[in-house]
Amino acid sequence: MPASEADLHFLHRAKDLALEAESVGNMPIGSLLVLKGEIIAEGRNALLLPVYNPGGHAEIEAIKRVDPGLWPQAAAMTCYSSLEPCLMCFGTLLLHGVGRIVFAAWDDEGGASCVIPHLPPYYPSTAPVPAWEGPYLQEICHPLYLRARERFVALPCGGSQA
Repeated sequence: MPASEADLHFLHRAKDLALEAESVGNMPIGSLLVLKGEIIAEGRNALLLPVYNPGGHAEIEAIKRVDPGLWPQAAAMTCYSSLEPCLMCFGTLLLHGVGRIVFAAWDDEGGASCVIPHLPPYYPSTAPVPAWEGPYLQEICHPLYLRARERFVALPCGGSQA
């Protein structure tokens, strides 16, 4: 299914957030949460700076900024990310009940696409699994993924990925 104009608009914003993260020394990954066509939270990767933070992924940073009063509407939220979410970020979005995930570029080695068909029985039967869409800006955002991967494999925790 092709991306809508709104999806492309929000994915470009995620890309801009990724570039902002990179400009201050973090991984070039950005994410935002949208409800009823309005941005309700944005996140930039904060893995490396100001201090090493293993949970500082862009999607997690965005989730932390959502007004708690909006979580009852989580099923109507869309998470836009410049990169396919990893297992941690997908799991967090799933557990928060976010209804849709749209990403700009594949994460060829760490993306969560491969686990969706293998979720524990609780999720498909009780908790809705988010719609998963992308990649919609592969040509534009794949170079950001390559730069993020280069930085990641240089980390002590990323060395095994080389």
